[in-house]
Amino acid sequence: MTTLAPPAGTGHDAAEAAAALLADLSRVTQADASRRRRAEYSSDASNYRVVPEVVTFPRHTDEVLAILDVARRHRSPITARGAGTSVAGNAVGPGVVIDFSRHLNAIGEIDPVARTAVVQPGVVMSSLQQAARPHGLWFGPDPSTQNRATLGGMIGNNACGPHALAYGRTADNVRALDVVDGAGRRFTAGAGSGALEAVDGLERLVAANLATIRTELGRFTRQVSGYSLEHLLPERGSNLARMLVGTEGTLVTLLEATVELVPLPTTPVLVVLGYPDMPSAADAVVPLVALRPLAVEGMDARLVDVVRRHHGTVPDLPRGAGWLFCEVGGADEAEALANAAALVAASGCVDSMVTTDRATAAALWRIRADGVGLAGRTPAGTQAWPGWEDAAVPPERLGAYLRDFDALLAQYGVDGFAYGHFGDGCIHARIDLPLTRRADVPQFEGFMNDAARLVGRYGGSLSGEHGDGRARSGLLHHMYPPAVLELFEQVKGLFDPSDTLNPGVLVRPAAVTTDLRRPAARPLGAKGFAFTHDGGDLTMAVHRCVGVGKCRADSSAAGGFMCPSYQATKDERNVTRGRARVLQELANGTLVKGWDAPEVAESLDLCLSCKACGHDCPAGVDMAAYKAEVTYRRYKGKVRPVQHYVLGWLPRWARITTAIPAVAGLANLVLGWAPLRRVLFPLLGMDARREMTSFTTQRFSRWFSRRAGASVESVESRDAGSTPVRDVLLWADSFSEHLDPRGAQAMVRLLQDAGYTVRIPQQPACCGLTWISTGQLDGAKTRLRGVLDVLGPAAAKGVPIVGVEPSCTAVLRSDLVELLPDDPRAAQVAAATRTLAELLTDPDLGPGADWRPSADLTGTTVIAQPHCHQHSVMGYEADAALLRRAGAQVRQLAGCCGLAGNFGMERGHYEVSVAVAGNGLLPALREAPEGAVFLADGYSCRTQAEQLAGVHGRSLAQVLVEGHDPGHAQVRVAE
Repeated sequence: MTTLAPPAGTGHDAAEAAAALLADLSRVTQADASRRRRAEYSSDASNYRVVPEVVTFPRHTDEVLAILDVARRHRSPITARGAGTSVAGNAVGPGVVIDFSRHLNAIGEIDPVARTAVVQPGVVMSSLQQAARPHGLWFGPDPSTQNRATLGGMIGNNACGPHALAYGRTADNVRALDVVDGAGRRFTAGAGSGALEAVDGLERLVAANLATIRTELGRFTRQVSGYSLEHLLPERGSNLARMLVGTEGTLVTLLEATVELVPLPTTPVLVVLGYPDMPSAADAVVPLVALRPLAVEGMDARLVDVVRRHHGTVPDLPRGAGWLFCEVGGADEAEALANAAALVAASGCVDSMVTTDRATAAALWRIRADGVGLAGRTPAGTQAWPGWEDAAVPPERLGAYLRDFDALLAQYGVDGFAYGHFGDGCIHARIDLPLTRRADVPQFEGFMNDAARLVGRYGGSLSGEHGDGRARSGLLHHMYPPAVLELFEQVKGLFDPSDTLNPGVLVRPAAVTTDLRRPAARPLGAKGFAFTHDGGDLTMAVHRCVGVGKCRADSSAAGGFMCPSYQATKDERNVTRGRARVLQELANGTLVKGWDAPEVAESLDLCLSCKACGHDCPAGVDMAAYKAEVTYRRYKGKVRPVQHYVLGWLPRWARITTAIPAVAGLANLVLGWAPLRRVLFPLLGMDARREMTSFTTQRFSRWFSRRAGASVESVESRDAGSTPVRDVLLWADSFSEHLDPRGAQAMVRLLQDAGYTVRIPQQPACCGLTWISTGQLDGAKTRLRGVLDVLGPAAAKGVPIVGVEPSCTAVLRSDLVELLPDDPRAAQVAAATRTLAELLTDPDLGPGADWRPSADLTGTTVIAQPHCHQHSVMGYEADAALLRRAGAQVRQLAGCCGLAGNFGMERGHYEVSVAVAGNGLLPALREAPEGAVFLADGYSCRTQAEQLAGVHGRSLAQVLVEGHDPGHAQVRVAE
């Protein structure tokens, strides 16, 4: 029988009980029962949707104890949550959710002699690694989500990761746990004589079931499903701490953990082995594991293709359609290389590669990490789902299991990528089972049961590291006999007699079809954007987010920009995933209702529309487009906020103001007067602490027309065959035409120096960027049709179009085809449009590899702030390469500047805008060496640096033309 989540908050008594619960919780901790907050926490990284009554954010351990006490008195279910990256549905629950990640994230003592660390549940795994690294230590289990996964969640699920092959599971690396059980008893779980006495009756229960525990549990390392009672056996040390690992918050709530650390591998060598297919790779695992590698990971060629399409490129791999990524170590590099050679010799592979270069190895491992999210779409673009992503079998049976699993996929007419921890026999897969309609649910249920039966036949485990949760608890009867399931219930009764801790997980579970999120969502269609890659449906687009949570991680060290508002606030409200959850609830319609719902407005308010998620999110979520679409549908036919007319129509006002140079000068004078600004800006929906944009007194097009040899584009009269390769059409957007033409002017000089004939359009053309960012999509489409009228003829003739402002260039490269999908000129213009650096480094259209700009930047440090939209759509690789060709030392920043067009100018956004700048831009400017040059092609980026730090930035063209000229601005931060 299929059961879906009922509407939240039904019944007068239920509402009264919820209010009383919230009131009592608010007296002891931070508690939030708003519809928006409940929507944000209604899902984790699984297929399931369970709306909580209230979300709490304890600031210290005493508050956790108080929360638990209140919940018990109210008989409210309790769900502990870390980063919410559970793919099994064990981090969602109907009562009180305790978010440990917000405040309880302290690392206590690290003892390098005992090799232990004391951590709170909310500590992010990578933070522990960073703290332990100076001691030459690390925590051995390292899941791919380690830059956002918390230790509490890893302990709850018994997480493993690639290096668990060498260092064991989380359970094998836990020394002691400070916990509270469901009856409110606090104790320290450890091991040895007397350890089981902490819970009355536990020792007797184990003694009465020794034969069952010894024969049914702990048969191989990745048997994670159910309760790992084998750790309680006397021959295994009566280790209560290890047994509690992987119990998914159903027996105890974790307050603090003492974990064991291991020495860092000093000379890791990566070996990549190629095979004809994944089952063949699996067949080779056992002899490889006998050589004691640190990791043996499987990777399907189809998944690599998906990563390649998303990122544009991946490192070269050996021949094959399936690979094993193996890491080996040694006392020194020579021994590690010898171990690598032995591995290759024993592998039976068709091809191999060995690398000691850490950057190359990191890039190869990144394929594996990104696969977690990218596996959510098949090569055909259909949505693939978790649920059956974590099965494990004894490694010696892995190849045969994979062949039968492939046959099962074929039987159901579905597809999925196999990857994961082959050395341990653990397979990850996302499968494109239909799950968008209620009618799809029976097929999903049938597949899940058949897959569980298959694993049972191979003596495997439904879960190899993620836990059972709501996804697999209802299938445990395919793996365990009734005696084991009854034993699990008895254990639950000892620890949690009232069944308040994560009820419905592991013991007395609901059916795997209960509370499925996607079938309960209604189609929302597409009105502004086409959402061509999502079937023309906003609902399908927002369900790209499956909750892997990469947007919560600080990925700036690896060049990531996502998600600036979360990095500034650390609030789930302000992260891509949290916003996606609210929009998914909009599609559901029972908790969040209507385009003008306040929950939607609150969720999207602090989205900078930076587009970083469109590039950095492995699932391809594009929150900037979703925000524009939702805002468009909310205000269509209605009066809008005043800032939409002021800032959203800025190009219109700039065109009018700069028509007469004297008017532009007067406007700058008047709007620059601080007393007037303090009065006027709040009335216009802007923050009075901001300064007004200056208007140029000489438009770029006027400057260009007065230059000797200037040429206005007129391709209509020329044949395609007569278009010279060295012709370029320089498109000055509204910002470059009306506000700051210096970058466009420098482009003309640079392109002419490079041998190009530079032309400009016959008339200015606005791309409608500010209309898009404020959700005025009808106005944006009108302007984009004008762009096609102006630029289309050049694109049709094969003339390269060079953009000046990165955000406007990105509109032509991405938004244009989504807003005007039926106009064939859109694809032509998008294909013809390039950044300056892309043109100059193009092997066919560029001036050649030997060309150098006239400016010599040798010895010059360039602090480069890529525009977010350039990072997301075009990339900054060509720009950095061009600067290095000129001799510059490039310090490329990662992350948004914080102004983000109209965002940072609007009332209510100033503090977050400044905080975002404080994550990367402002520290980089403060720490810049003497004589460094600040480069920012984005008008917003230059404005932010000037207003917050007093630093005047220059565009790439200006730097390449002017070089390190003391007469031009260098980095000098205003005091």
